[in-house]
Amino acid sequence: MKWWILAVFVVCALAVHFRGRVRHRFSRQALDHSTFTAPINCFMYAFSRVPNKPYLDLADFPELKVLIDRWQEIRAEAEQLFSEGHIRASDKYNDAGFNSFFKSGWKRFYLKWYGSDPASAVALCPLTTRLVADLPSVKAAMFAALPPGSRLPRHRDPYAGSLRFHLGLITPNSPDCYIDVDGQTYYWRDGEAVMFDETFIHYAENRTDTNRIILFADIERPMRYRWAQAVNHFLGTLLLRAAASPNQEGDRTGGINRIFGTVYAVRRFGKRVKKRSKPLYYAMKWALVLGILALIFL
Repeated sequence: MKWWILAVFVVCALAVHFRGRVRHRFSRQALDHSTFTAPINCFMYAFSRVPNKPYLDLADFPELKVLIDRWQEIRAEAEQLFSEGHIRASDKYNDAGFNSFFKSGWKRFYLKWYGSDPASAVALCPLTTRLVADLPSVKAAMFAALPPGSRLPRHRDPYAGSLRFHLGLITPNSPDCYIDVDGQTYYWRDGEAVMFDETFIHYAENRTDTNRIILFADIERPMRYRWAQAVNHFLGTLLLRAAASPNQEGDRTGGINRIFGTVYAVRRFGKRVKKRSKPLYYAMKWALVLGILALIFL
């Protein structure tokens, strides 16, 4: 039985790797988090009610029209937050999901996260918080800033149970501030929205001298059958609720982020080893992975 499980895992991992036109190097994909969630993601792709392609038609998500219609009111709250310094990077190791983006200047302010509304969001931006709270398909939402000169590296998100919605609020309105999903670019414009599948490889760049602030939301992937939708809802809540990160003191911090600082200490040690000797770093990394697999399957 364990060999059948291993075979299914390998097939799913290969399906994730070869999905889309743009791919990571095989050595990177082998250790990417999306490889370890590949069986779950292949389930999502197989029973998805929307096409498996990089960009999706917003007409398939009519409930989101209220956000687009009220973008100027949402923008006003985002402007106020940003001017007061609330849209910012975390100054602690308590945001595992987006920690790697902070070093490039990316900033965020959470509005909703898988069943919880941060107290700071309710107090500081009541309109936007109420709008996203009233939309069950919106599982998570935040204001996200990409300052001038910033670039987010190529990556694919680990969980295919959601899709990504971006609504331009304060943007350069320029092709020089864009996102590339599976080799296809889109540039943000004030009051316009886009939906894409974040499990395709993507990156973003702001080559202008103007800040970019968007409403960024995870939308639960629509599934073909009620039972598949229930599975998606259960897994999303189970896996991602624990990744809640606070905007301020008093906001909820999920279990993953409560231990992330300790886990990241190991990562910092690995970075020091890599800086001194890349061969030693990769030897240690692969030895750890192969050792874990051996414990599971041998």
